[in-house]
Amino acid sequence: MNGIGTGVQAIRSAVFIAEMYLAMALFALFWTPLALWRADMAVRAIHAYCRHVRRSAALIAGLRSEVRGAVPQGDVLVAAKHQSFFDILILCSVLPRPRFVMKKELVRAPIVGWYARRIGCVAVDRGRRGQAVRSMLDAARQGSGSGSQLVIYPQGTRVAPGVRRDYKPGTGALYETLGTPCVPAATNVGMFWPRHGLMRKPGLAVVEFLAPIPPGMATKPFMEELERVVEAASDELMAEAGLATREGPRAAV
Repeated sequence: MNGIGTGVQAIRSAVFIAEMYLAMALFALFWTPLALWRADMAVRAIHAYCRHVRRSAALIAGLRSEVRGAVPQGDVLVAAKHQSFFDILILCSVLPRPRFVMKKELVRAPIVGWYARRIGCVAVDRGRRGQAVRSMLDAARQGSGSGSQLVIYPQGTRVAPGVRRDYKPGTGALYETLGTPCVPAATNVGMFWPRHGLMRKPGLAVVEFLAPIPPGMATKPFMEELERVVEAASDELMAEAGLATREGPRAAV
């Protein structure tokens, strides 16, 4: 992208971001009274907003998005690669009843935090280590059997394309405790919507649901298999989007 093209894309990105947050306020104004009445309306509001953002990203910033693989249904654990806010939006646009394992600080965020609580997201105090895992498991158990899809990011944070980071044991603990299938999910969205900065690049952002891992595996081989399939599929998607190489050393925790 040349200098002029970069400048134009920066303007398109700024317009898209402004529209995205304005739409968030307008959607909340319309949907919140309904979501206060019934929790399923909160889910419908989230679906509507996230689908709107996907459309506006394509129309304004040239950032198209696609979901590949069978969308999980019913009670299931979704262990997803996390590169930016956009993969959250894509997941929320298609999962029938999404719940997320999320850091506790996000619960206080305007609009987002209230809707997260309303749909049963699991807030985790990451500074409390062992107690945080126990609290996460207790909260996850309370929502089991509701037909929801519990989404966890095994690496615990957003990871830039090409960077390696260890998978955290909390995903294995959830898999063992809940006794449900785990659906891995790969992505390349960080190639277009980075962790930091305002530039949104044109292209095709993909979230891909992979073959489910059935319940009952021992934790260690489960975690090894999860990391293998998610990283391999994400590498393929990022290569498809133009990432030539992958960094060797793991990022510091």
